[in-house]
Parts: sequence; C-alpha cells; structure tokens
Amino acid sequence: MSLTFCFVVYSMLLVTVPVYSLELGASPLMLGVILSSQYLLPFLLAIPLGGLVTRHGGRVTLVIGAFVMVAGLLLMQAVPGYYGLIGGQLLIGLAHLQMVLSAQTIISSLATGPKLEGYFGWYSTWLSGGQVVGPLIAGGWIQWAGGVGNLFLVMAGIALLGGLSGLALTGDATRGVRVTRKLTGFRAQASLARSNTGVQVSIAITLAGMFTLGVFGSYLPVYLDSLEMSAVMIGILVSIRAGVSMVIRPFIPRIIFAVGGRGRATTLALGVITVGLAGLGFATSAPSIAVLAVLVGLGGGLTQPLSMVVLAESVGSEQRSGALGMRLMVNRAVHFAAPLLFGAVLGISGFALSFGLSGLLVALVAVCLVRLQARESVDDNITN
Repeated sequence: MSLTFCFVVYSMLLVTVPVYSLELGASPLMLGVILSSQYLLPFLLAIPLGGLVTRHGGRVTLVIGAFVMVAGLLLMQAVPGYYGLIGGQLLIGLAHLQMVLSAQTIISSLATGPKLEGYFGWYSTWLSGGQVVGPLIAGGWIQWAGGVGNLFLVMAGIALLGGLSGLALTGDATRGVRVTRKLTGFRAQASLARSNTGVQVSIAITLAGMFTLGVFGSYLPVYLDSLEMSAVMIGILVSIRAGVSMVIRPFIPRIIFAVGGRGRATTLALGVITVGLAGLGFATSAPSIAVLAVLVGLGGGLTQPLSMVVLAESVGSEQRSGALGMRLMVNRAVHFAAPLLFGAVLGISGFALSFGLSGLLVALVAVCLVRLQARESVDDNITN
C-alpha cells in the first residue's frame, strides 16, 4: 500500500512536470535536463542505499524515503521556477529509489520460483494501479484549476500517507542483517555483473524496459500537447499503459507457462514494446495512440517483474539488496540518459524519428538478451 501511494505521486509527476516545464517556456533540451534530474542521485547512490537497506531493514528506510519525497514536493511548491523544480526532482528521485529498493528487498525474501513470480506480479499490479490513478488525478486537476497551481501540495499529502502506511510493516521488514562492504559495495556488484549470467539477463531486461518507460513517460505528454490534446485526454492516454500492465501482472506465471518459459516471454514482451514505441511518433489520433500504449503496457507489464525475479533468484540473500540496488542504479542511469538523448534527437528531427529510433534501440537490446539466454542455457547443460 505504501508503494501504491508512492507511485500515485510518481505518475502524477509524469504529467505535471512536463506541463509545468512548458508553462515556464522550457526548450526540448531544457525539458530533458529537468526530466533527467530526478535520476541523477539514484544513479550515484543506488548501491550504497542497497547496503543501507540490508543493514537496517526495509521498514525504516521506506518510511524515511516517504518523508524525503514530501520534502521534495514542498520545495517545488515553495520555490517556483527551474530551481525549485530541479531541486525537488533530485529529492524525489532519491526518495523513490529508497522506497522501491526497500519494498523489493522485503518481497524478494518471501519465496522462489512461480510463487515469487506471483508475489512480484501482485507487487507490480499495485504499483500499476498507482500509475493508472496518478495521471488521471494530475490531468483532471490541471484541467480544473487551469494550471498546476497547488498540485504539488496535494502530492505531498499523498506521499505522507505512503510513509504512514509503511509504519504498519512487521516481521522481517523490521530486521537488518550485518554484512560487510565486500558483499554490498561497488566491487561486489561489479563482480556479480561480470560473472553471473542471471544478473546480466536482469540488467538487459531492465535496460530495455526502463528506456521505454523513460521515453514514454517523459515525452508522450509533450507529444500529446503538441497535438493540442486536452490535459484530461493526456492523463487518460498516459494511464492506459499502466492500466494494461496492471491487468496482466497477476497472470504472469500463467503467461510464462503458456509461452514456454521466462526467456520466450521476455523476448516476446520486448518485441511488443518495440512495435508500440516505434509507432508512437507516426500516430496522430487518440485511438491509434491508445492502441500503441496498450502494446507498450503489455510488454512493460511482463519485463519489469521478470527482471526482479531473475535477479532475486540469481544471488544469495546477503547480496540481494546490493544486487537490487545495482539493478536500480542501471534503471536510474537509463532514466537519466533517455530523456536527454530523446530531447537532443527531438530537437533535430522531430517525434517520428525520435520514437522510431527508440523502438530500434529496444529491439537491439532484445537481440543481446536472446544471446545471453542462449549462453545461460549452454552453461546449464555443461554443468548438468
């Protein structure tokens, strides 16, 4: 529940920050800087925060993260303009990382195999629920108020509810584990990334999935605004992706079984994402954009939980938080780079080529993933 409130706020920002930036007269490149700023501190601090979660447990770090998010939103409201916006984005990005890392660490210790797939499926379902509601609230508020107004204060109240609900966590969530930096530091994660095929597969999935979400979430509202669609319609179209992801995630174990395993499910998901993302820049009507958003939602709904499951099962419990931190570091690095790259290409070529090249990049990652999975299969056969 705590992470649902967190993602309501996070997804509200996906609509609010681009709209507010455009109100300030931001250029495409400046918009990229603003959108990317949220992911700078998480990129630098994800692995150290993983060690912090391991040592102190998930509950305390989750609650602290919620209060940092409140502080970032209040800064945005109190300091109008670019300084408040970028400063708030920095704090919110750090808070979001800390809350997500805490929750994923708690869930990854609960089970293995299909049961863990189910747990992460339901976890992602609740997050998607927040992502569905958030853009609708933000779009409705902007339409009703004629601008952003006091919306950041509303978000701060929602984030506060997330922190208070985190206090209800009990059991393993309240306990930490004594570990050394040899298991949680940068060198330990670099060693895992070099030698552990499961970790490499998880990172590849994360690269493709997060690049898609970074481009889709950051620039779809801008593209829709350029088509002169209303704030309400923008909120609806942004929410469709999350809504589709939410609907399919409880059925992830069945989908994996139906297509013949995790490898095939992941490859299929990335192919669907490629089609949906590459076609966005050529779609100019709400129905066609909605169809493509459904495709992105289907693919994204599978890839995110699968990347977490693969990673959780590839490392020991004492290394899990650090490895999840490394995954989130890659996650935030892609989120940081994607808007900047897309903004630079957009300033030169327009939306059609920018979305098309983004889809091509996802396809290239899918090819690399197929090779990794083939190598993992060969290694397993040699071991057996």
